[in-house]
Amino acid sequence: MPGEIIEYTLAEVALRNGKAGNPTWIVIRDIVYDVTHYMEDHPGGSELISEWAGKDGTKDFDDFGHSSDAMRLLKPLQVGVLVVSDQAKNRGKSNVADGQSKLGEELTEEELLKKKRSKRRMFILCG
Repeated sequence: MPGEIIEYTLAEVALRNGKAGNPTWIVIRDIVYDVTHYMEDHPGGSELISEWAGKDGTKDFDDFGHSSDAMRLLKPLQVGVLVVSDQAKNRGKSNVADGQSKLGEELTEEELLKKKRSKRRMFILCG
């Protein structure tokens, strides 16, 4: 039905991480976006989006200070929203901490170094 809002879990979003031919989805402020075709047009480069592929990138998105134009660009890329239990206000602090440590364990040493370099590059470019 047109106009129907589709709900996704964080686990479903995580499957769309841009790897192995999967689309690239990100979560910003509990809204799910398919940014697959936008990545190459991103002014900061596709690497910054890749870092948050399949994850909630709200904190870094807000910390960077994106303009209202950025939010307008995201609007047509919206594919759904997070289910209520996965929305930021409902995620328990212990669950978030557990999820972060689990993600850290799944990353290889090379991926962790790349992530650190990417954040350093973003700081140099932006601030």
